[in-house]
Amino acid sequence: MSADWVPSLWLDTFVEMLNEDNELDYDDNWTLNFNYSQTDTVTKEDRRRGMKIYSHCAFGDFECESCLKTWSSAKVVVLFRYRLRSDADRGTVTMRPFGQACRRCQNDQYYLPGFTQDKVESALGKLFAKIRKNCYGEEDDEEQDSGSGDFEKKTKPHEKSLCEACKMGICCQD
Repeated sequence: MSADWVPSLWLDTFVEMLNEDNELDYDDNWTLNFNYSQTDTVTKEDRRRGMKIYSHCAFGDFECESCLKTWSSAKVVVLFRYRLRSDADRGTVTMRPFGQACRRCQNDQYYLPGFTQDKVESALGKLFAKIRKNCYGEEDDEEQDSGSGDFEKKTKPHEKSLCEACKMGICCQD
């Protein structure tokens, strides 16, 4: 279990899937960035500029920095905003993982999730499928439920009061 939030795992996997696996077999340059305050709101201006949203529900691990308690959750929201600028031959993805608070400490501090390599690959694979469909007009290979396959481990019932995504009204639990 890796309960640490590791942005480089996401960045490296993103680049590897683009370059080695040819997930987006087009000549556009795509980049991945992080924005820890973004929401799922898309303004008219965002929409006009081609902004799209994909909310992924994943299995992640957490560790409280105060008491060092660790826990797992099958309801971790990872929000992606993406758009292709066809005038510039480049696409951008901005990602935000949502945190959870520690039940023991009750200190209103949200901790970011850690993910395994296979969960990162799964999330990015589904993101790339959305990009191929929404930016390049490809047919979806299979209409995938964003949480499929992420429940192989049993976790306790989701505690909405400790979930940052629930607080914002965008949790996959709803």
